Amino acid sequence: MNWLNYSEACARNQAVILAELQPLLATTTRVLEIGSGSGQHAVHFAAALPHLRWQPTDLAAHLPDLGANLLRFGSDNIDPPLALDVTQEPWPAGPVDAIYTANTLHIMGWPQAVALLQGAGRLLEPGGLLCIYGPFRYAGRYTSASNAEFDRWLQQRDPCSAIRDVEAIRDQAHACGFALERDISMPANNQLLVWRKAV
Repeated sequence: MNWLNYSEACARNQAVILAELQPLLATTTRVLEIGSGSGQHAVHFAAALPHLRWQPTDLAAHLPDLGANLLRFGSDNIDPPLALDVTQEPWPAGPVDAIYTANTLHIMGWPQAVALLQGAGRLLEPGGLLCIYGPFRYAGRYTSASNAEFDRWLQQRDPCSAIRDVEAIRDQAHACGFALERDISMPANNQLLVWRKAV
């Protein structure tokens, strides 16, 4: 059977992301994924991390295809997907000791990005991890010409979308009780930002 809403980008990046997540999540018991999309990351990561439970989420409109993919390809440690709008409280999951999200902050508007960080700060247990994957800018500068072009395309499609500045994310994350633990350069001009909730 074929995946619904299959993502070539997910297929390309899942192995390198997993290599970084495996040591980070070695003692984790429950992960909430925000913006699971097709569910490809959930399926790949959960199969390689059988010691934890993976909770996929997405906007309600995306759940039928996500749920169908997880039924076809998922493992026993993936919970049924939940509808999650980061701006709506309370979030329908928890407690968790890690939150993962990929390629979401540049798609959602800035108020939604702030709401994601605030919600993560409320939901995560002390010492928990927030792992954010995607493209970012540093001091207003892109990490590549292709990211600059991608950002122009994003904003033409939706003026609320944009590649975010790490410094702006850092300030909001600090206000929500997070400290940046690692900033990992990834292939294709992406980063994996790892934040830890204060104990």
